[in-house]
Amino acid sequence: MKLSHNNTRALLFVLGIICLTWSSVSWYVEQSIDSISIALLALGISSLLICVMTQYFSSQRRFHFSQWRKRGITTIVILMAFIFTVGVNVFAYSLEYRWDLTLDKQHTLTKSTIDFVKGTNKSIELTALYVGLPPKYLEDLFNEYERVSNGNITTTIIDPLIEIGQAAQFGNVISSNEKKLVIQSGSEKKEIDFSESSLTEEQLTNALIRVTRPQRQVYFLTGHGELSFENEDNQGLAHFSKLLEANNISSKNLMLGIENQVPDDCDVLIIAGPRTDLTEKEQRLIGDYLNQGGDALFLIENVVVTTPDQPITAEQEGKNPSLNSILNQWGVNVENDIVVDLSSHIGGDVGSPATRNYINHKAITAGLDYSFYVRPRSISVLAERRSTIRLAPIVLTQSKEKSWGETNRTLAIHFDEGIDTPGPVAISYVIWEEKEEDEISDTRIIVFTDADFISNVYLDRYSNASMGLNVVNWLSELDYTVFLDQKEVSVERLDLTSKQRRMITALLFFMPLLIAVGGIFVWMIRGFRSTVS
Repeated sequence: MKLSHNNTRALLFVLGIICLTWSSVSWYVEQSIDSISIALLALGISSLLICVMTQYFSSQRRFHFSQWRKRGITTIVILMAFIFTVGVNVFAYSLEYRWDLTLDKQHTLTKSTIDFVKGTNKSIELTALYVGLPPKYLEDLFNEYERVSNGNITTTIIDPLIEIGQAAQFGNVISSNEKKLVIQSGSEKKEIDFSESSLTEEQLTNALIRVTRPQRQVYFLTGHGELSFENEDNQGLAHFSKLLEANNISSKNLMLGIENQVPDDCDVLIIAGPRTDLTEKEQRLIGDYLNQGGDALFLIENVVVTTPDQPITAEQEGKNPSLNSILNQWGVNVENDIVVDLSSHIGGDVGSPATRNYINHKAITAGLDYSFYVRPRSISVLAERRSTIRLAPIVLTQSKEKSWGETNRTLAIHFDEGIDTPGPVAISYVIWEEKEEDEISDTRIIVFTDADFISNVYLDRYSNASMGLNVVNWLSELDYTVFLDQKEVSVERLDLTSKQRRMITALLFFMPLLIAVGGIFVWMIRGFRSTVS
């Protein structure tokens, strides 16, 4: 009879929990309470009260010290499990590492974005105007940006048809089908319309760059057959220009023979592979610009090669000038050879060396993989130069024993000691000179003996794009990590009504509750049986 009474109390407890849960879930899902919910609520409370009262007044129920100890241990274990669970989640949230199992890694920010967001110290507000229930990917994307921003980024998602007053501060009233993101930092503001496709990390990070970084201006020298940033063909630099634009660096052409000076707003002068010589006047203007603290990127193209039966003509000899008349003043000389690497090259062309043999430079080469160059030339250092000039190679060939600067331009590839330049061969140099005058900034120059590596056809290969953008960033005295990664996210949406969403939430809550109630029920039965025995 005692066991029967104990079982009755256990059943009353379970019945009370079920009734209370049913009533609460019904109210949450329907957002209203009816007579059935009230009845279930009353029945649940009554069942729990009866269970507690009969347990309390049961004269035949005596708790021994061992039973209290068991219950104490159980309670401690539950509390420790709770603390452990909360601690693990807090710890996991604070770490930057994530295990993203989605196909497109849509819940993981790229390293470029994380480095940029962590590096910014400006307050940024992200406001998404989204009619209806916002997609989960948008909430996750916002959460990740907030998480890595050290409190500098705040995000809000509002429905402009419901929160009219809050949406009005952003200007135009949007339609029911339009989705818009507003990025604000101080007085800077940018908008992104993602009505037709999902909002991507690339779009968002590029917008953040534009509102937080000062804009830089680069000028591409023209008039000598240089590679053009407006050219969409394989040999053009249009794709590179777009990457510059994404990093808030705008591009303009400069016809120096007409302008007669390098513009005052020029942050970096880019000379991208001239095919013919510059005039003495143009060389003098560039020299003056550099002496006054200007920054420049020289991209020198390859010398012309031939075969033994076809001698090099005078016209071919003068094609793709070395610009040594300018560069010699800064302590370097571009040789008339072709750098070859028999061990590390692209395809079957030993004259297109692939390398990751970089001199350590945090802003330029840190984290880069291989980059490759099409028929570059070697660079040597002049002994006679100003003591204030600092020189360092940036890129060298990968192989030491099987790379050299080949001076034989008839394609007879063979290392001639004392004539050819032994490897590893420097194909890029950085030049820096600190000015003593306070009003003149330091001069920064970088020389690459190839322009093709940032052309449209080769830009997206290996780390070519990163190398090109890092170089321009450093020259413009903005030593920050560039944003390159392009990650398209395919979003499979499941549109739910608000009621359906509450039903799913209630179900997710109800399932662990049932497990917990079942566990308590079994624990109570075992406790009652041990008491009787």
